Amino acid sequence: MDLSVRQLVVFAAVARAGSFTDAARELRISQSALSRTVQEMERTLRVRLFERTTRTVRRTPEGDELLAVAERVVGVHRAEMGRLGRYLEGETGTVTIATVPSVAAVLLPPVISGFRARRPDIRVRVLDSMSDIALDRVAAGTADFAITLADRLPAGLYRRPLVRDAFFAALPRGHPLAERTSLRWRDLGGEPFIAIGADSSVRKLTDRAMASAGVQAAGTIEVGNVSTVGGLVAAGLGVSALPALVRVLMSFADIAHRPLTGPVAAREIGVVLPAGAGPAPAARRFLDLLESLPGTGHPLPADVAWAGGPD
Repeated sequence: MDLSVRQLVVFAAVARAGSFTDAARELRISQSALSRTVQEMERTLRVRLFERTTRTVRRTPEGDELLAVAERVVGVHRAEMGRLGRYLEGETGTVTIATVPSVAAVLLPPVISGFRARRPDIRVRVLDSMSDIALDRVAAGTADFAITLADRLPAGLYRRPLVRDAFFAALPRGHPLAERTSLRWRDLGGEPFIAIGADSSVRKLTDRAMASAGVQAAGTIEVGNVSTVGGLVAAGLGVSALPALVRVLMSFADIAHRPLTGPVAAREIGVVLPAGAGPAPAARRFLDLLESLPGTGHPLPADVAWAGGPD
C-alpha cells in the first residue's frame, strides 16, 4: 500500500474537523475533490476510514490508527521540508573556503565574524594552503571557492578580483636601509635575501620584481613559511620582500618594514569559482557579504586595497 503525503494531509484535515465541508474550506479545495481523495485512500487500504451520516463524520477504528500515522508522517515531512527551505535560502549549510595563509589569518577573520553574526547556523571551514592547492580544491569540488592568486586558472574555473596588496621590504632593526622611509627594489641588491620556497606564489612575484629591477641578491636562504622569514630577518641573517597581508604573520619578530617602489609590485587576490553551476546557497550568502564590503567602508590593513579601487 502507498499513500501520498498529500492524501494524508487531506485525511487528517477531515479527521480533525469531523466534517468534509469544514476540511475542504480549511484546505481551500472543493468538497468533491476532497471526497474523491478519501475514497481513493479507502480503496487503496481496503477499509472504511469514516462512518458517514447526513450530519456527522466519525472515524472508524482504522481511521483512528491512520490518523496517528498521518500526524507523525506529515509532521516529519513538514519539519524536513522546513529544513530544506532554510538550506535553500542560505540559512543553514557549510561554506568551505580554500585560501592562502595570509588571507586566512588577516582578511577573513572579521568577515567570518560578521557572517556568523548574520547566519549563526552556517558552518564555515577554512582550508589554508599554497595557492595551487587552493585552486585544486575548488576544481575537485572539495571547496566552494578559493580566495587566492590566480595567474593561470585550471580549466573550468573563473576569477573575480577582490583585493591587492603591495610589497614591502623586511629589514633587521639597525640595518642601514631601515633608516630610509621607503626603498627601491634595487636597494636590496647585494644583500643576503631570505626567500619563500620556489613553489610559492609570493616567490614568483618577488623573483619577477627583482628581475625587472635588475636586482641580484648576495645569497639566498630559502624557507617554507612567512614566520620563518620573520625570525631569520630579525636575527640579522638577511632582508626580504613580502606582500602587505603577510605582515601580521611576522608580528612576533622585531623587524623594520619599509614600502618598496621602483617598480611598485603588488599581487592581486581574487575569488575563484567553478564555472557553470552557481555556488551552494550558504556559499552564495558568504560571497554576497564578501563582495559587498568595498562599498561599506570595511577596513583593510595598511597597503591593502580593494581591487579596482584607489591605492
